[in-house]
Amino acid sequence: MAKELKDLTKRSVDYSRWYNELVVKAELAEQSDVRGCMVIKPYGYAIWERIQQSMDARFKDVGVQNVYFPLLIPKSFLSKEAEHVEGFAKECAVVTHYRLKTNAEKTGVVVDPEAKLDEELIIRPTSETMFWNTYRKWIHSWRDLPVICNQWCNVMRWEMRTRLFLRTSEFLWQEGHTAHATREEADQRARQMLDVYADCVENVMAVPVVRGMKSATERFAGAVQTYTIEAMMQDGKALQNGTSHFLGQNFAKAFGVQYVDKDNQLQYPWATSFGVSTRMMGALIMTHSDDNGLVLPPHLAPIQVVIVPIYKNNEELQKLDERLEAIASTLRGKGIRVKYDNADNKRPGFKFADYELKGVPVRLVMGGRDLQNGTIELMRRDTLEKETLQVEGIEEYVEKLLEEIQQHMFHKASKFRDERIFPCDNYDDFKKRVKDGGFFLCPWDGTEETEAKIKEETQATIRCIPFNVDQTNPGIDMVSGKPAKHKVIIARAY
Repeated sequence: MAKELKDLTKRSVDYSRWYNELVVKAELAEQSDVRGCMVIKPYGYAIWERIQQSMDARFKDVGVQNVYFPLLIPKSFLSKEAEHVEGFAKECAVVTHYRLKTNAEKTGVVVDPEAKLDEELIIRPTSETMFWNTYRKWIHSWRDLPVICNQWCNVMRWEMRTRLFLRTSEFLWQEGHTAHATREEADQRARQMLDVYADCVENVMAVPVVRGMKSATERFAGAVQTYTIEAMMQDGKALQNGTSHFLGQNFAKAFGVQYVDKDNQLQYPWATSFGVSTRMMGALIMTHSDDNGLVLPPHLAPIQVVIVPIYKNNEELQKLDERLEAIASTLRGKGIRVKYDNADNKRPGFKFADYELKGVPVRLVMGGRDLQNGTIELMRRDTLEKETLQVEGIEEYVEKLLEEIQQHMFHKASKFRDERIFPCDNYDDFKKRVKDGGFFLCPWDGTEETEAKIKEETQATIRCIPFNVDQTNPGIDMVSGKPAKHKVIIARAY
């Protein structure tokens, strides 16, 4: 077995270390020489591209148009929306000069003091301010609404403690920003985009999510409401996979965006924003992968099927090539992403371990005896089960199997999560159990004081007020003893 697998820490020994090692050894990403930033490697970026393409197609289906806005934001823009700037001020990287020069000893470069910017620029942590400053030029009449734009880009948030994909100072994401004539239309759009996220995450990534609404203290900076999808990782912790925000008229008023309505009256439009990021890669890894490496759902895998020949000499390889390349061609004709690996620079055992580590859903292997007998060996990555099959009709079998694997992975993850959602109304019991992971469905009195106490004493947070839970008579708050306003999901989180 390849050295990479021998050295991979087991999840049961150290889950955090297992994750960090897997990201590097599966060649997804690595640390860069810039503190807190990462290099996404070709295989990792290929997975991100599949997520991006799947998400972007869904965006276009609901009328979202892609644009691109500048990386740099005038500092004065952030000052126009008080809650927004307060939420991001500590994470902002600031550009103060536009030129360097060599130092007196000519041994290096220094900032040219004469090249100080008239106004400092912020490297975007998010782009609400840039979009709404521009929307002032685009929106004048009710006929100009709605505006539904999105950009795929990078952002910078100066994080103190980072981990590949989960929390980095620079990361890739999409950010949508919309403007609407009515409050109802804007709120409906925010909820619609949450559903778009959930559809992609569940049906492409095979990651089950809980949809819900954030508490006031957990809302996006400047939002009236924040909606979220929360996933459970294998260690029982929550990971926020995506959020959409109803922003009210805050940004329209801050940037003076008004339009003339059908009654010839000046109105402020209503806003939303929504975003997902490369953090989804972390969710993918920690939902499905095992002690042997990645486990990728077929809808997402850059390589869905790998085919490996085992041969004794070039003559046998030529015969295997002819048969296996025909199988690969037929599979590609069905829209299946296939790699035929007949390279002679690595032994078959190394190839098997490497593709296992990288989570390729299906592996086909044929040797000389298989060729004579008309058989082929198949292994499915999700269960590691092997079977020897007749080669005739293997293409149709694999096509059906890929869908079976996709569904199996989603149902397995759903079962794992559902078995770890615990109704709880006893605070002492909660404090004992929450450290071991899980989603706790608890009554909450709606106060920031209770929320803060839970966080301080248990390091757990209110993940959301779930949409799929009956909120009639939520019970008595387990901390304060007061009547509860909601049942909420509480968990430790990444």
